[in-house]
Amino acid sequence: MSLKQRFSAFLNPQAKLAYALQLLESKNAARGVQLLGQLAKDGVVGAQFRLGRIYLDGQVVPPSLEDGARWMLQAAEAGHVEAAFILATLYTVGLPEELEIRAERSALDLSVRPEQGPRISDFHQGRYWAQKAAIEHSADAQALLGYILTNGPEDLRDLPQAREWYQKSAQSGCSQGHLGLALALLNEAETDEERQYAARHFIEASKGGLGTAYEFLGRMSEAGIGLPQSMSAAAAYYRQGAEQNVLYAQARYGLMLLEGVGVEQDHGQAETILRRAAMGGDAESAAVLGDLHANGGDLPPNMLEAAKWYRLAAEQKHPGAARALGLLYLTGNGVHRDADIAAHWFKIASESGDAQADADLGNLILTGSKATDSEKEALRQRFERSAEKGDLVGAFNLGVCYAEGVGHTADSREAARWMQRAADGVVNAQYWYGRMLLDGRGVAPDPTQALHWMEKAADAGMAEAQAVVGQLLVTGQINNRKDHAKALKLYAAAAESGNVDAMFSLAAMLGGGHDVPENRPEAQKWFRKAAQRGNGLAQLMLGRYLIRGLGGVQDPVEGRIWLERAAGQGIDGAEQELAACDAVLAPN
Repeated sequence: MSLKQRFSAFLNPQAKLAYALQLLESKNAARGVQLLGQLAKDGVVGAQFRLGRIYLDGQVVPPSLEDGARWMLQAAEAGHVEAAFILATLYTVGLPEELEIRAERSALDLSVRPEQGPRISDFHQGRYWAQKAAIEHSADAQALLGYILTNGPEDLRDLPQAREWYQKSAQSGCSQGHLGLALALLNEAETDEERQYAARHFIEASKGGLGTAYEFLGRMSEAGIGLPQSMSAAAAYYRQGAEQNVLYAQARYGLMLLEGVGVEQDHGQAETILRRAAMGGDAESAAVLGDLHANGGDLPPNMLEAAKWYRLAAEQKHPGAARALGLLYLTGNGVHRDADIAAHWFKIASESGDAQADADLGNLILTGSKATDSEKEALRQRFERSAEKGDLVGAFNLGVCYAEGVGHTADSREAARWMQRAADGVVNAQYWYGRMLLDGRGVAPDPTQALHWMEKAADAGMAEAQAVVGQLLVTGQINNRKDHAKALKLYAAAAESGNVDAMFSLAAMLGGGHDVPENRPEAQKWFRKAAQRGNGLAQLMLGRYLIRGLGGVQDPVEGRIWLERAAGQGIDGAEQELAACDAVLAPN
């Protein structure tokens, strides 16, 4: 700038403003801010607006919501349209509770930090300033006013007027106006032609890069509403929405990548996008990540990681994730074993609508969870209501309550009645009803039907039933029916599920003397697994195997350790085995 131009700038406020703005773009930006401050104090509206933007954006100076809003208020009161729109936006988005926008700077109070804390929207002030700018043909303010009239407090809502403002904004080419109009049209649409009209406005809104527009275009393409049904088009729209950090778009696109729907399958990219959605607060994405890590795939299962994602989803009341987390705590898989914490998550899942969690919770009541009498009574009443409506899981849980006296006096006949009803579709009920038939508890004894129902539960994969049926098939206790081959399979399945009794029984069968091939090295492996989990008989047998080398490896020293543990539990024969072992180990 020439010397003459600089001189004239100091005589003309507008020229001064132009000079200050020029300085902002130079190496002397701090001088430009200083000059803007002088002009703003002198009432130059353009300077007040620009200084407000500088403070709000943190350009050159540290960001200050208080100072930025203060200068915006002065500019807006002087009729600056864009300042009125920005002020309306600040009020609508929300300001910290302690912050009050004033034309003059408030006195310094070191005990208060007005720009921190949760933000509180003031839709009434937002409407006031948005309407001022909207009347002056600000397309952005027109769209904002439409939003306030649609989503503000009840006393401000006026949907017909909101639609008019959206229409005016869209006619000016504002993407937000197109989006607001599209949402209003879609909400009111009754015909496919009206939905197609809404889709056209979503498309216009998407040209401005609005993530919500991409989300709805994805939804409409996926469902074939207002747009041709196309999973590839839906995936493309969701991808664009995901790039704008729209949670629903991230969640859907992540699933589509995971399943190869509308896009080439890519597990790595799917997990990355689902992680973003989950960390952003999408419970379903967190639950899917839990499933991915629990089930494994190309990599072994990682239950610790699964528990982390299940917890994130369960804390948002996701029923499936809450139940899965309860099961992890029940089994001690990836987390420490704790029946009370398991009960907590089963209760969350049950209250959120997971019927299977009701069954888990009903079982867990018997494990010593710390439910009060009133809680147990309330739980029994809920089970009774669902059972009387024909819910089989509810019938099973009600049977458990009657069998164990939970929330009601124990009643074996009622327990058997409800167990029988539930046995048609609930595996746990099949096992329970079979045991009641076997023991004659609440019903006349019927060993044949008892085996029938317990075998159904065993074949369905219930480890406890597998162990019991395996024993019955080994001994031939019912109708002299023996089936050692099937018993071995049942024991093996239950042992793999962690049932300690089945581990011992499997080892015993493999050790010889049964109608299955002998395999003593494998028997020793399962004796060890059961012994490590505290089974005294398994400790005795493992000691014998190691001392005598029955499984191919002889180690009297370790064998003696296991015999000592068995003796400590009072297992018959352990003391005699110890004496024999000491005789072998004693020096000549």
